[in-house]
Amino acid sequence: MSNPFHTSPFDTAARPFGAVFDEGLRKHMLRVYNFMMLGLGVTGLVAFFVASTPALYVPIFTTPLKWVVMLAPLAFVMVLSWRFERMSASGLQGLFWAFCAVMGVSMASILLVFTGASVARVFFITAAMFAAMSLYGYTTKADLSKMGSFLMMGLIGIVIAGLVNIFVDSSALQFAISVIGVVIFTGLTAYDTQRIKEEYAEHYGHETNTKLAVMGALSLYLNFINLFQMLMQLMGQRDE
Repeated sequence: MSNPFHTSPFDTAARPFGAVFDEGLRKHMLRVYNFMMLGLGVTGLVAFFVASTPALYVPIFTTPLKWVVMLAPLAFVMVLSWRFERMSASGLQGLFWAFCAVMGVSMASILLVFTGASVARVFFITAAMFAAMSLYGYTTKADLSKMGSFLMMGLIGIVIAGLVNIFVDSSALQFAISVIGVVIFTGLTAYDTQRIKEEYAEHYGHETNTKLAVMGALSLYLNFINLFQMLMQLMGQRDE
C-alpha cells in the first residue's frame, strides 16, 4: 500500500490540483526557454556587431586581450553559480544578460573564422538537436539523474583536454574533444531539462520562481552554446 504522504508532484493521480500544477510547470518552462532564447539573441547580436566592426575585433583578437575575452564568460558562470542564492531576482537577471553579451564578444571569433553559410547551417542543426533532446528530457518517464554524474565527469574531462590543447594545438585531440563534447552536451540538454522540472516541483507553491527560471535558462544556454561550438569544429567551413 502506497504512503499518501510520500508522493511525487508529477503523480497526477496523487495530486488533487494536478491541472494547476501542470499549468504552473508549463509557464515556468516557458519562462526558462524565453530567457534562454533572449540570451542567445543578445549573444548573436553582440557577436555580429563585433565581427563586423574592425575597430573592435582587431584590438581584441590580435592582442593578449583575447585571453580576457575567452576567460571572462567562465568568471561570469562561477559568480552566477555560487552567488545566485544571495542575489535578488533583478540582479540575477542583469548579470545573466551581461554574461550573454560578454559571451557574444567571445563568439565573434567564430564569425571571423567560419563562413556565414556554415555558421547558419550548424546553428539550425544545433537547434534541431537541442529541441529534440530537451523535448525528450521534458516528456520521458525515465530517471535521467543516473547519467548526471557520468556526464559531469565527461564535461570535466573535455575542459581539461581543451586547456591542454591550447598549448599542444593537436587537430586529432580537437577532433576527439568535439566528438565527445557533442555526446556530452546532447545528454546534458535532456538531463538539465528534467532537472529543471524537478526543481520546480520541489519549490512548487513559492511566490516566485524567477531565479530558478534564470538559472535553468543558464544551464540550457550553456548546453546550446557548447553544442554549437563543438559542431562548428566538426562541420564548419573555414573562410579562406
